[in-house]
Amino acid sequence: MQGEKGVIFSGMRPTGRLHLGNLLGALENWIRLQDDYKCYYCIVDWHAMTTDYENPSRINENVLEMAMDWLSCGMDPEKAVIFRQSDVKEHAELHLLLSMVTPLSWLERCPTYKDQLQQIEGRNLATYGFIGYPVLQAADILLYKADAVPVGEDQDAHLELSREIVRRFNHIYGKKVFPEPKTLHNQYKIVLGLDRRKMSKSYNNTIEIAGKPEEIRQKIRMMITDPGRIRKDDPGNPSICSVFAFHQIFNTEPALAEIEESCARGTIGCVACKDNLSKVLLEYLEPIHKRRRELEKNPGRVKEILEDGRQKALQVARKTMEEVRTVMGLQGFTVK
Repeated sequence: MQGEKGVIFSGMRPTGRLHLGNLLGALENWIRLQDDYKCYYCIVDWHAMTTDYENPSRINENVLEMAMDWLSCGMDPEKAVIFRQSDVKEHAELHLLLSMVTPLSWLERCPTYKDQLQQIEGRNLATYGFIGYPVLQAADILLYKADAVPVGEDQDAHLELSREIVRRFNHIYGKKVFPEPKTLHNQYKIVLGLDRRKMSKSYNNTIEIAGKPEEIRQKIRMMITDPGRIRKDDPGNPSICSVFAFHQIFNTEPALAEIEESCARGTIGCVACKDNLSKVLLEYLEPIHKRRRELEKNPGRVKEILEDGRQKALQVARKTMEEVRTVMGLQGFTVK
């Protein structure tokens, strides 16, 4: 643990603008944690390369987009270290050294590896980078000796692999170099998309955080409601309606109870219910959109924040790597 506060590390791949699933499933939690922990939040562009190595042309643009999304949602560079993974080369060095001690069988059994092989079509993922990305993820976390990592439950297997790597490394070299990072689960296990599947760019069922108001209204109009409601005065079942699932997140309790009752009785139609949701959601997003517009006018400020984060991250990363090289016998010679 560094100083009085515990250390947290987490990251996101820059694959385009963020959506409400990212906001509710991760970002809101990250922003809360920055008041109580020393937080390192990393835009992991090398991770994006594990699946998009054939077409990396948009990575720089996506890094800036992600940084603006983070900052507009309330991430504070005075409280958290915000930086780009590839700007700190020590991530690659630690990844290389950890790969020396990580059994191949540990990577082959990783459930998300098999799942992504099936889900991502049209790309050759038979690469070391793809099967080895959990080791890179472990390097990201361990470089800052994170005490905890805020993740969704779908990342539990990766974080357990990080702990296994820690135990093996510390045992082999006879020193407790790294702590075992604990899991901090996010509040929302899953955020539904427009079609009641998990909100994901892969399913094209997202609502972007930075979406324009009319775009958001159109997306909400596309949401799947109770398929059993043919006419607007038919009784509905809110529990199977995507619109109501969003009302549960964004609406206040008195309004939520009224919407649920009105839907069940058939006294509110789906169109009116969706219009109500649009209004509530846009009110929630307005301060985020305002901060985003200010950042878009000054991209140089965003780059300055990333550079400041790079320098802060680099100080810690270099210190960790000096210790790693020493215990592994790689500290080099002193020239007299």
